[in-house]
Amino acid sequence: MALKDLRQSPTMSRLLDALDIGQDVGHYGRLVFTMVARHFLREDDVVKYLAKDRDFSEEDARSLYHQVASRDYSPPRRDRILEWQRQQEFQIIEDVADPDAGNLYRELTFPEGVYDDISEYHEQKAEAAR
Repeated sequence: MALKDLRQSPTMSRLLDALDIGQDVGHYGRLVFTMVARHFLREDDVVKYLAKDRDFSEEDARSLYHQVASRDYSPPRRDRILEWQRQQEFQIIEDVADPDAGNLYRELTFPEGVYDDISEYHEQKAEAAR
């Protein structure tokens, strides 16, 4: 998987474009980028992109990558991204009125393991509720 696959998502393209020009995408923009991009790009490429953010060093980028990878965070749902973006200046999802905008699971095809992890989580949650 590669950058062109990641760019199939308007949400991720927005983040990539902002990072390419050195824009500060905010804490949650960097977090969303990392949670998603790690499934499409090599670690060094994710870190390189994150370090383009004018307020984020390469060391910070590598640390964030390792935090997300070690906890195996799943890509966030649209409602979580909207919640996060209300807490920062950079708008991760540009067209919040469009209910499909920012739905990363609709915009991208993730590796099968991502879907398996989500299913397992929901099964565990249902089991705990019983």
